[in-house]
Amino acid sequence: MPRARSRYAPDRGLTGRMVTTMFLIGLLYVVFVGVLLAALRASWPIILIITGGLFIAQFWFSDRIAAYGMGAREVTPEQAPELHGTIDRICALADMPKPKVAIAESDVPNAFATGRSEKTALVCATTGLLRRLEPEELEGVLAHEMSHVAHRDVAVMTIASFLGVLAGIITRIALWGGFARSRPGNDPAGILLLLIPLISAVVYAISFLLTRLLSRYRELSADRAAALLTGRPSALASALTKVSGQMARIPTEDLRKAEPYNAFYFLPAFSAKESIGRIFSTHPTLEQRLDQLSRISTDLSR
Repeated sequence: MPRARSRYAPDRGLTGRMVTTMFLIGLLYVVFVGVLLAALRASWPIILIITGGLFIAQFWFSDRIAAYGMGAREVTPEQAPELHGTIDRICALADMPKPKVAIAESDVPNAFATGRSEKTALVCATTGLLRRLEPEELEGVLAHEMSHVAHRDVAVMTIASFLGVLAGIITRIALWGGFARSRPGNDPAGILLLLIPLISAVVYAISFLLTRLLSRYRELSADRAAALLTGRPSALASALTKVSGQMARIPTEDLRKAEPYNAFYFLPAFSAKESIGRIFSTHPTLEQRLDQLSRISTDLSR
């Protein structure tokens, strides 16, 4: 028997965007592999094996790799009683199974969730976050992260990001390996090989934009779901404001280490005030998130 849905508020907008993103990414993937097969006909079995193997590896291991890269260390209730207690309360409120609980040794105040499903889910908070937030603020942040697990958008983002990663790898191989020099310039196959880096770059750009559009919406959806579940949007707003303000005090070196994982974090970390990463951020602006929470607070008070 399938388990009943959690008590997190459903979001049809998020579901629609996830389905649309997966369809477009899948279509893009078919076109991309088709171009590779047309360019390298003799190597088509190898191409199918490699791309299929990479896809499976990305789906099954990317969450563990991300958690390892961010320094997540699973902890027991005896090692982190307050963190486990907060997760237990959220699980009871949401009527969902308890995920693995982890702590990352980092002064960057943040939290993240990974996992393909509720069974493999892991929710992690950094020591910097635990040290700075009040209990109700921490509950709001963790409820936000657990909504990603309940809505399964973590798994969708993992799969959706695969094609961009693959296209980037192909582009680098094409440029460094000298695909374009392997055939004469007048040979049609050689011309097609010349186009591989360009096609890969276009595929990467489209994949990048699709995942960014989904990511921004899913963060707003997680804020909304967490605020409605806990009934305290002001606590989540306070956590957002506090964490955002504390980011400016974190050493640049620490922020630079955290920056590659911004898509997973509760709040993105930027190593420079004027960064191109802010333009293509995986998250909506702080103002947008606070404005939404303010509207939810007004609606709940009526």
